[in-house]
Amino acid sequence: MVYVGIPKGQADQEEEVLKTIQDGDSDELTIKRFTESREKPGALWHIYAAKDTEKIREFLKKVAEEQGQENPVDHDPIHDQSWYLDRSLRKRLHQEYGVQGWAIVQFLGDVVFIPAGAPHQARTRDICIKVAEDFVSPEHVKHCFWLTQEFRYLSHTHTNHEDKLQVKNVIYHAVKDAVGILRANESSLSRP
Repeated sequence: MVYVGIPKGQADQEEEVLKTIQDGDSDELTIKRFTESREKPGALWHIYAAKDTEKIREFLKKVAEEQGQENPVDHDPIHDQSWYLDRSLRKRLHQEYGVQGWAIVQFLGDVVFIPAGAPHQARTRDICIKVAEDFVSPEHVKHCFWLTQEFRYLSHTHTNHEDKLQVKNVIYHAVKDAVGILRANESSLSRP
């Protein structure tokens, strides 16, 4: 988070930010970071374990159905990014599916890493500028390949339809590097 602009002249601005942090299920240390250290919070993140993705997807489809919304086959409630799980939905997700995420408040200067395949959401309160970089490591190719397969079933007009992760390139370069290291150390590997 490289910039957080807080509007001036709003008397209750700090109270609203504090309420957002508290309603976001943030821990006491995070709340103290705002109230005592006077740092500028930019975004509230909720990050869930990759293993809970299907439960979250099922829950979102269920809520959409309850609200009379359609669930087209070529759309995905997670990849569509059309839902924000507020406090009541997060509580319901935990009660009905046993899924609980981590709340992280990103302050000015903070970096947030999202684990491979982890569903997540972010909410900003004020004007923020962030720098985002996707990183795919060979150790997480399995999750990336799985995500790429999910993207294939989305409609052709969906922004995530293409293979942005370039999983085949990651695999190619990981194998190429491994073979290069083996060849470079071939003589020491053949000795008993």
